[in-house]
Amino acid sequence: MRMAFSNLTSKAILLYDEWIKDADPRLEGWPLMSSPFPTTFIIGTYVYFVTSLGPKLMENKKPFELRQIMTFYNFSVVALSLYMTYEFLMSGWATGYSFRCDIVDYSRSPTALRMVRTCWLYFFSKFIELLDTIFFVLRKKNNQVTFLHVFHHSIMPWTWWFGVKFAAGGLGTFHALLNCIVHVIMYTYYGICSLGPAYHKYLWWKKYMTTIQLVQFIMITVHIGQIYIMDDCPYQYPIFMFIIWLYGSMFLVLFLHFWYHAYTKGQRLPKMARNGISKDQ
Repeated sequence: MRMAFSNLTSKAILLYDEWIKDADPRLEGWPLMSSPFPTTFIIGTYVYFVTSLGPKLMENKKPFELRQIMTFYNFSVVALSLYMTYEFLMSGWATGYSFRCDIVDYSRSPTALRMVRTCWLYFFSKFIELLDTIFFVLRKKNNQVTFLHVFHHSIMPWTWWFGVKFAAGGLGTFHALLNCIVHVIMYTYYGICSLGPAYHKYLWWKKYMTTIQLVQFIMITVHIGQIYIMDDCPYQYPIFMFIIWLYGSMFLVLFLHFWYHAYTKGQRLPKMARNGISKDQ
């Protein structure tokens, strides 16, 4: 039994070593990019804290008052999302991409390297956004820590490690561009909410938030679905296209389900649509 396990481990290591040879050499030495294990460890720690350890630690404590911290956090994410939107546009999406079969540019041209830096920054921003859930736990808003919320925040940095490591650019980054644009809107909403009730009168556009996210997932699914009807698109990693399509389709279904129950059936609308995040964030 021990020998079989040892052989299996050796084969896994050999497969990993062979697989990692195809990684983008431009990312050699970049933070968190040496292997997927640091990212996996961070995500595992996050899931354990927000679903088990954190609620237990807060069980007999008063909720933290984090309004000022969250105001700073929300508007910081807005600024970061605006910057990443600009960088995605200037490194491809507004400077030559066709919005169809856009392959990864593995050269060391200024534009290609700019896209690599933007992709890495987007990947890193997903770790920053883990604070969404941690704030819930510290404020004892455990009902907001839903499966959808935790799954979304966990799967994004993990899958994006592989995206950055092997395919930093091309049509696989369209959903990141859209996500940055949507986050500008969403975190502006959260930032205004965190300023207090006096500012809630400016949030008349709250009802459009779910619609904005539905449009996002429709656009992602339609855009990435093009690869199945295009002839001879030489995109380097078709598996990533399938993963993005699957992810976009899955969240489209989940948000349509939310829409149906919140609006069509007339059930009480939750305070916020995105992954169970509440209005008073």
